[in-house]
Amino acid sequence: MRRLLVGVSVGLGLLSGCAARATRGDEDTAERASATRGYLEEGLASYYADRYNGRATASGEKLDPKKYTAAHPKLPFGTCLKVVNMENNRSVEVRVNDRGPYVKGRVVDVSHVAAKKLDLLDKGLARVRLYRCATRTSQLDVQLDVPNESRAG
Repeated sequence: MRRLLVGVSVGLGLLSGCAARATRGDEDTAERASATRGYLEEGLASYYADRYNGRATASGEKLDPKKYTAAHPKLPFGTCLKVVNMENNRSVEVRVNDRGPYVKGRVVDVSHVAAKKLDLLDKGLARVRLYRCATRTSQLDVQLDVPNESRAG
């Protein structure tokens, strides 16, 4: 009987040691994940051609070249993205309201005003990184619907 108790005690001790190590491993994983929490992907960005202005996007909105919007193949409509041009470190926040791009290697299409802010109008393409915005989407919508005259700064 004594051997059984010793065996059970040792077995429980080993299990608790393993559980403690697994928990520490989970914490390490959580720390690494939080360091890259906002990072989504990297690839090429392009922008909408003028011929698409005023056309309906996949979300039903009309494409407005003066709004900070974008197309992404998978992210839900309304998602706020921070797009960072890796060549010049310029960035812009956009709201996903369309699907695309459908060209291999491209991860996002941005509106004309967003492309101008990223400085990709001349080249047409730029290597970018996509991050989740720190800003809530609802706040981004309010900010973006303000007429251009009131944005002067």
